[in-house]
Amino acid sequence: MRKLLLRWLINGVALYVAAELVKGINVIGGWQAWAVMALIFGLVNALIRPILKLLTCPLIILTLGLFTLVINALMLQLASWLGRQLGLGFYVAGFWPAFWGALVISVVSFALTMLIGDED
Repeated sequence: MRKLLLRWLINGVALYVAAELVKGINVIGGWQAWAVMALIFGLVNALIRPILKLLTCPLIILTLGLFTLVINALMLQLASWLGRQLGLGFYVAGFWPAFWGALVISVVSFALTMLIGDED
């Protein structure tokens, strides 16, 4: 349970950093919006991302893994769309802000995971 909460917190911090650094990612709302968006983003990454990676495996291999960045951007756009459907003020203005935001989220998530450590 602790690992799940840490992952949720890391997603929230990574989304916050991406929104601060990338022009085109905007959040309107308080900490509740961040918490729900971190949950949505985590669920999208846990449920849909593996399916997309499996379906695009040849393309990922052909591009030496760089297509994974496109998949991450699409997951951020999907999470943004789901958030808007739920009335949250999380907006991604297009593909390129999503691409750079996904890159920032990946770096921040990796750094925080290394800093906190894994309990396994």
